Amino acid sequence: MADHIVEIRDYTIEAAWFDAYRDWAETLAAPWLRENLDVIDFWVNGGIKAEVSGSNPQVSENGQPNVCWIIRWPSKADRDENFNRIMGSESWREIWAKHPNPGAYLQMNVRFFNPT
Repeated sequence: MADHIVEIRDYTIEAAWFDAYRDWAETLAAPWLRENLDVIDFWVNGGIKAEVSGSNPQVSENGQPNVCWIIRWPSKADRDENFNRIMGSESWREIWAKHPNPGAYLQMNVRFFNPT
């Protein structure tokens, strides 16, 4: 069994708000998240078209995710115990208050994986 899990967070931000979101994420959110969580990395779409394939490819009506970040946790139990506390902190609420449009998240997807 692996000694940790990763939480993969994919967001689809409304196109009209994407540039403002990216600026907020790069200057405020991502630096804070990296300082307060074990963030492996934080990515935003660079304008390269997604490649979708397979025997039954499906793309959400909201389009492809355009933001992805990954957090390492010791376990799912540790994540469940600590994520809401960390994200509910006063310092995060101050950053969130500067978000250009919290309603611009068309879709959010959170998955949990074990490394191999």
